[in-house]
Amino acid sequence: MEKGINVSAVSVKGGRSYCRLNSLKERLTFFSKKFEELYGLKRLTEVSEEQLISFFADMKSGLVKRKDGKNFRTTDTAGKIFKAFWHWHQKTSKKNGIEIPDITIDLDTRAEKPRWVYLTEKEVKILCDNAKPNYKLLIMFLFDTGIRAPGELINLKVSDFYNDFKELNIREETSKTFGRRIKLMICSDLVKEYIQSNGLIPEDHPFSITPTRVNEYLKRLAKRTFGDKITLAGEKYSNLTMYDFRHVSCCYWLPRYKSESALKYRFGWKKSDKIHYYSELLGMKDTISEEDMLIDLTKTDIEQKLIKADKKNEILSDRLRVLEEEMKSLKKISLQVIEASPLSQRYNS
Repeated sequence: MEKGINVSAVSVKGGRSYCRLNSLKERLTFFSKKFEELYGLKRLTEVSEEQLISFFADMKSGLVKRKDGKNFRTTDTAGKIFKAFWHWHQKTSKKNGIEIPDITIDLDTRAEKPRWVYLTEKEVKILCDNAKPNYKLLIMFLFDTGIRAPGELINLKVSDFYNDFKELNIREETSKTFGRRIKLMICSDLVKEYIQSNGLIPEDHPFSITPTRVNEYLKRLAKRTFGDKITLAGEKYSNLTMYDFRHVSCCYWLPRYKSESALKYRFGWKKSDKIHYYSELLGMKDTISEEDMLIDLTKTDIEQKLIKADKKNEILSDRLRVLEEEMKSLKKISLQVIEASPLSQRYNS
């Protein structure tokens, strides 16, 4: 699969990244250990269809736990990974003349709506105000960019900022999907001040963080600030993580972008399903007006230009009024001069 050999016929052709291959390896190792523990199987390929369906049902119900002892939030990704493995197993076996039945046909891989921590724009600002100084920039940066954290975030370099820190380049090799260059509309000044005050050079990583520690702090901060209530997206404030800001960011930018393709580009998405989910969550289907689609800063800029234009018109109107009064005065004086002239008096007589 590293070379792109024996991939599914319906999948994108080409080699798989090391990140993807390591992720598959970890999941398959988990399956292998669990199958040996539960069913006494020495090889992953020895699992039967009944055992497989039963195993995933137990994952959903909570009988089979994660490595950390918690329940699985969803099983669709794990199901897709096992399907990918089994279809690879079928394809490689067929090349050796061995037909392997597909035991994954009835495996449920439907994606359930995820639970995450939803924050309004006002709540993000309140959270930022209550955060430690070194976390304020991180919170606003995650909210503004919607960048994948920690993956894309920790790989950023100072050299990835352009146009006086008003634009960010997320490099192809660090992105899960594709590279992209996006505008920083909210946190540009904060980023610039932070990098300059700390004397960072182009090759430095501005967000050199430990993800687990950051997530632990965000959970404590959110609980202390908002309590332990459940948010609109179904998750408690106390479970806030860096990745939740990607969801929150999308909800913020969704009604402000003029086109779906532009929003997909900003967030590095190839499909529109996530946008439809957020639209439904916000109750925005068929309710967005053209005015709503304008970015706040753009709208402010337009308003300022209109104010300047109005002032300019007022000045011009005043000048025109003065000129008209002066013309009237000149006309009156001219008439008086003409009437007082000898020629005028001789003609009248």
